[in-house]
Amino acid sequence: MRAVAGLALIAAGLLLGGGWLALAVLGLLPLAARIFDVCVLGPLFRLPFAGPAFRVAAGTR
Repeated sequence: MRAVAGLALIAAGLLLGGGWLALAVLGLLPLAARIFDVCVLGPLFRLPFAGPAFRVAAGTR
């Protein structure tokens, strides 16, 4: 889901051009989170940042 959202934001930002290029840059965040297997919002909810530790703490594994 994160990779799809990131790619969609990047595509929208590049297709709209102009001032929308910031949207493409913002799309790099979920894409990078998927590639490096991290949860960027984890610390906000007092959960681990690393993907494997996050899944254990969240009870999904």
